[in-house]
Amino acid sequence: MRRFQLLRPITTARPFSTVDFSTVDSSSPLLQYYTVTPPIKPWPERLYPRRLVSMITRQQNLDLAIQIFLYAGKYHPGFSHNYYTYFSIIEKLSRARAFEPVESLLSQLRDSQIKCGENIFITIIRNYSLSGRPNLAVKTFLRIGDFGVQRSVKSLNTLLNGLIQNKRYDLVHFMFKNSKTKFNIVPNVCTCNILIKALCKRNDIENARKVLDEMPGMGMVPNLVTYTTILGGYVARGDMGSAKKVFSEILDRGWVPDATTYTVLMNGYCRLGRLVDAVKVMDDMEENGVEPNEVTYGVMIEAFCKEKKSGEAGNMLDDMLERKYMPSPALCCKVMDVLCEEGKVEDACELWRRLLKNNCILDNAILSTLIHWLCKKGNVLEARKLVDEYEKGSVPSLLTYNTLIAGMCERGELGEAGKLWDDMVEKHCRPNAFTYSILIKGFCKIGSAVEGVRILEEMLAKGCLPNKTTYTELIQGLQRLGKEVEVEKVVSLAMSSGGVDRDFWDIFIKEVLGKLDSGKDVLDRLLLENTG
Repeated sequence: MRRFQLLRPITTARPFSTVDFSTVDSSSPLLQYYTVTPPIKPWPERLYPRRLVSMITRQQNLDLAIQIFLYAGKYHPGFSHNYYTYFSIIEKLSRARAFEPVESLLSQLRDSQIKCGENIFITIIRNYSLSGRPNLAVKTFLRIGDFGVQRSVKSLNTLLNGLIQNKRYDLVHFMFKNSKTKFNIVPNVCTCNILIKALCKRNDIENARKVLDEMPGMGMVPNLVTYTTILGGYVARGDMGSAKKVFSEILDRGWVPDATTYTVLMNGYCRLGRLVDAVKVMDDMEENGVEPNEVTYGVMIEAFCKEKKSGEAGNMLDDMLERKYMPSPALCCKVMDVLCEEGKVEDACELWRRLLKNNCILDNAILSTLIHWLCKKGNVLEARKLVDEYEKGSVPSLLTYNTLIAGMCERGELGEAGKLWDDMVEKHCRPNAFTYSILIKGFCKIGSAVEGVRILEEMLAKGCLPNKTTYTELIQGLQRLGKEVEVEKVVSLAMSSGGVDRDFWDIFIKEVLGKLDSGKDVLDRLLLENTG
């Protein structure tokens, strides 16, 4: 974890240079001999808590944010921290997962006797949970009372949600059970819904139903979220019969299911491959005036892709765009993959351009997928055009470059591959072992294995080690040309690089010693050259 110097403000000394100001009281006469430099300039002459909160919130550098907070409290004349200044710095640090200084600041806050609010602890609990530290989230919840703050159902619900995120379902039930007796908190409908969610996550739907049935006795009325959570539990189990009954219960109560409820039911049918039923639910949804959301579309599009129904997936994606929803890059990639697998590469390219036009975020994985399929069809020129279009707003990844270079080499277009290589290096994208290997293979394929030796030299100089296949293809390519000297050079380079293993010796014995007229002499010479 990154360590922050909490109590070391920037100082410039006159007669002394080793005093630690963290140990010096701000009213000490010793300070008359020093100038304490503000951490940022210009520093405001008049400082109020609200202005300090704004300064901390806007500051991107965490170290500076801490220094601003500490300097204001220790050295700005007449300034005193309040709850809101502490909240701003603790919120900023906890979001950045800088929990060590958070704990130090909490200790200072407790000692300061400043009246606190519960929200500061809710923020810490939430961020501990998000960072995968449920035990520390629980510890924070338990010590809220140490600050003179009464715990409420709000902090309890935040903790329970965090425990579910970290799959600590047992603790959810324990905290719920003891909420009244140990924490003096009366659970509300939201608390019960969280407990039901935890039970469903454990596949304990029977006890989840018991909680639902007991809610009226606790003075609570189950709501749509309660029933949707139970419905989701049956869906996860694959019990669509029970899920449909719960959906009917929702309708019988006179409630209108929302997009989430419909989507959960549709997802259940999609998971079982019952797309006709899922589509029917979606039709019912729209007939009842409930608009699909991006999750609804994602569920249906993924299901169509899984069943290799590219047309339906494409149409659904178009509908999604018309409603101004932004599909995720992963979802777009799945649709394009299915289109390409069905041989509709041109349709996939058209979809790519349509997505760009709609300002969708398209990543290198999608581009690499299209390039792979275009090159497979022999349309390397179109693939290069896509890269050029993409470069107008983003930088292609190494995977994208490698995919296109591989396609060019496969087609024997080594000149174009070389240009792309130069373009890649110019953009500070460093070639890897795969990049070098595909170029070596490409040169061997067109009968220029000698050029492959030059690439091998550069490859080894850059610390990239070829695999068994690369050595085999290069040696065989040189042998076809009768280049015995170059074969010796390849073996010598391999031995001097330290990348010689059992596989390499198998190749060497099979491809070199067995085929060169002077095989034994070559072995003796190479062993002599690489000894010592």
